[in-house]
Amino acid sequence: MPQWKLSFTDKAEQDVAKLSKGVCRRIVEKLDWLCLNFEQIDPLTQTNEWQGFFKLRVGEWRIIYKADWNKKQIQIWLIGKRDKVYKKK
Repeated sequence: MPQWKLSFTDKAEQDVAKLSKGVCRRIVEKLDWLCLNFEQIDPLTQTNEWQGFFKLRVGEWRIIYKADWNKKQIQIWLIGKRDKVYKKK
């Protein structure tokens, strides 16, 4: 089973830089899990202005991403608390 690769938008990199060490560790662990298990999960789709994006839950944090099935690449767009992340687009 080929592993999916990650890429980050500039905004997502800024979001990661603002995280505490503990939260960052949890996010990285969940992203590692996502890359290894993406073929076996049903991604959580978004609606309205976020149509075409998916979300990954990490406690109160959300990771907003897109997936390119041809390239087997996951692009991380945003990372933030669930009450604010959807307002960032």
